[in-house]
Amino acid sequence: MSHSEDERFWVEKARTGDPEAVGWIYERYFDRIYRYVHLKVGEATEAEDITEQVFLKMIEAVGKFHWQGSSFASWLFRIAHNLIIDNARQHSRRPQVPLDPVGEFLPSEGNDPHTLAEQSDIGAHLKECISELTELQARVITLKFAGGLSNAEVAEIMDRTEGAIKALQYSALQNLNKLMTSKGY
Repeated sequence: MSHSEDERFWVEKARTGDPEAVGWIYERYFDRIYRYVHLKVGEATEAEDITEQVFLKMIEAVGKFHWQGSSFASWLFRIAHNLIIDNARQHSRRPQVPLDPVGEFLPSEGNDPHTLAEQSDIGAHLKECISELTELQARVITLKFAGGLSNAEVAEIMDRTEGAIKALQYSALQNLNKLMTSKGY
């Protein structure tokens, strides 16, 4: 069974409420969705909460998912994007103080403290520079690299052509490089 046929098989089983299929989808997409959400919201606990909400919404709505012109990954990332926007609206109404250490980024298991500190520092600088990109450039970068999506999937989510995404990604990476260089990172 090919990669996409395998996914289609499990999604169809999940549509019937099969818990094993839901588990397969969760295992396959959790890390990618989490990285995307974490890069957007910047706080691990909040990113975990939103990521869990993505999968709860997926369970509620998977029966309504149709393959016509939409990949399953794109559908999940749209759910994540909408929840991030909802979360931002809620925070603008009631500000919160993050509990995570300042500069915390994407933790990796098994790394020594020195490596974790370097990753955290690089992550903080990267996040700072991404926040200075245009909204479209930042979204392309986070979907493509934090979310691990293909250009076609990013194009589908952003409702643009694949060529437009390639051009946007190129300009985003150029601007990101300039920002990182100008700040001495």
